[in-house]
Amino acid sequence: MVPMRARICVEAVPDRPLWPDNSRCILAVMNGSMKPRVAMVFTGGTISMRLDPAAGGAVPMLSGDEILAQVPGLAQIAEVTTTDFARLPGPHITPARMLELSRVVASQLADERVNGAVVTHGTDTLEETAYLLDLVLPSDQPVVLVGAMRNSSELGWDGPANLRSAVRVAADPAVRGLGVLVVMNDLVFAASEATKTHAESLETFQSRDFGPVGIVDKDRVIVSRRRAAREHIAAIRLDERVEIVKLSAGSDGRLIRRSIEDGARGLIIEGLGRGNVPITALGEAERAIQSGIPVVITSRCPRGRVLDTYAYEGAGKQLKRRGAILGGSLPSHKARIKLMLLLGAERTLEEIRASFGVTD
Repeated sequence: MVPMRARICVEAVPDRPLWPDNSRCILAVMNGSMKPRVAMVFTGGTISMRLDPAAGGAVPMLSGDEILAQVPGLAQIAEVTTTDFARLPGPHITPARMLELSRVVASQLADERVNGAVVTHGTDTLEETAYLLDLVLPSDQPVVLVGAMRNSSELGWDGPANLRSAVRVAADPAVRGLGVLVVMNDLVFAASEATKTHAESLETFQSRDFGPVGIVDKDRVIVSRRRAAREHIAAIRLDERVEIVKLSAGSDGRLIRRSIEDGARGLIIEGLGRGNVPITALGEAERAIQSGIPVVITSRCPRGRVLDTYAYEGAGKQLKRRGAILGGSLPSHKARIKLMLLLGAERTLEEIRASFGVTD
């Protein structure tokens, strides 16, 4: 039997218009209950971990179905399909694996019966994977990344609650068009803004400048704001030869020089304040810029944008005049992901400069 389908629309309210249209619609499968379908992709992480006495700590052990079996009430929210992409801790997820994951998620979203997708992931690199997916996936369908801060052997394992909230978000038509999201501790964050702020706390994920885009309540998802812009990079490959060099007081720039000598195709310099470099490293920073590769300046500050406010020697204005690219509000690790994709898409230096110029 061919399932019937219905169009479900979410209308704007006067004081909170939807972006960019006045309504959002989805094509839903009519199976009696009109239950949405969510594609679940498991990659591992703490949410899949259990104490291994032989190893002396927690390691990825649980399959996707084993995790889902611990999530009460999921069937009342959505029909869930599962794909076991990997069973890896967060630090084992490389940019190449992230791009491979994006293809798997895209294939799931290509099914018109799927309303959204959820990806479980280790929290150490979750924000980088989320940002990469946000840049390469053009779909308006919700894609939600979720993890856990406690493993399944610990008291208060947060994995099941986080996973149920993530499915609720992915199934909700109100979040269409928000881009890739991170859902942790019942808070909903834009992938470009989410960052892990604490090594252990359940409240670790935050958007330090802008706050969450919504929350997950007992019975619904409440969207409080919508992003003003979302960039798409049509990349089928990426260039991993992008290095991050962190500068501090008195840094002499040797690591910048070594990166260029080792053949870096791009460089992220994590500078100070608004995007300034110590005078002791200025010479090597300028030589890197003159080498012709894109050099992006970010800040070690956890909040705020890089901006050419200052004009003294080594300051952002001077670096920008020399040809450096200011990284906006992106932290260094997300700027690296973006530059890898731009290089993989064979963008010119000017196109790369323009791309970072519209960083939100």
